Amino acid sequence: MIITLPDDPALVEMGEAEIRLDLACGAYAAGHVSRGVAARMAGLDRLAFDQVLVARRIPSYDEERLAEDRETLRSLSGK
Repeated sequence: MIITLPDDPALVEMGEAEIRLDLACGAYAAGHVSRGVAARMAGLDRLAFDQVLVARRIPSYDEERLAEDRETLRSLSGK
């Protein structure tokens, strides 16, 4: 996919990597893409992207993931 942005001095100062990261974080925070897709958009591995999310205070662990983890723990403990 190719996205064309206007030739604006502010965008030039940001650079491509920072713009990609901002787009990826925004798309993830809005619920449009998964963390994996967002990480690929940003050109980062999952761990590095998770660290960016933490630094930007974007939640990456939600109620659904908590419920899945609890169910996994229950199944592993035999309860």
